[in-house]
Parts: sequence; C-alpha cells; structure tokens
Amino acid sequence: MVNRAETQFAVDHVAAAGHFTGNPIIPGAVLLDETWRAIAAKVDRPVMPCKFRTVKFLHPVRPGDKMLIFWSTGADGATKFHCESQDRVVLIGTLNARDGRNR
Repeated sequence: MVNRAETQFAVDHVAAAGHFTGNPIIPGAVLLDETWRAIAAKVDRPVMPCKFRTVKFLHPVRPGDKMLIFWSTGADGATKFHCESQDRVVLIGTLNARDGRNR
C-alpha cells in the first residue's frame, strides 16, 4: 500500500535565506525533515529513532513549492519513499525506523 502526504513550503521559508542568493532552494536537510515528519504523522506507532539508509536528491525544491510525499513500508521494516514537486520526482530514498518493539 502506498501512503501519501503533502507539504507546502512558505515563499519566505527561513531555511532558503542565503541558500542560495538569487536562486533560493529548500535545503536537503529540510526536505528530509519534512519527509520524516509526514511519515511519522501518518503511522500508528512511534518511528524514533530513524536512519535514512539511502537518499538521492534529483531536483531542487523552491520556496512556495508544494511537495507530495509517497511511501510504503516493507515486511523488513524499511520505508521506501519518493517526493514530487512541480510534476517531477525531486527526492527518493529509504529509511529504517525503530519503535519500542524493534531494537
């Protein structure tokens, strides 16, 4: 089953200031944080701590853009995700999350 969430980055997003002057983008760390938060908000168990196993940034996301987040979790507990903005994939990856039952 593929899950879906979305986030909208403010036109004046503080993380884009100076990143980069004249050509602002949302930093990768912010994209990953928003991705993790969206997934964590939709699952029915805690997902801390988590580790991004693989991540690939494909296109920039700019202030004012909406980002769609799609993910599914396999039997091994790994969550594969991809994010889309402006009708193209901007980020792909896999994360591993642990809950109190999984150490």
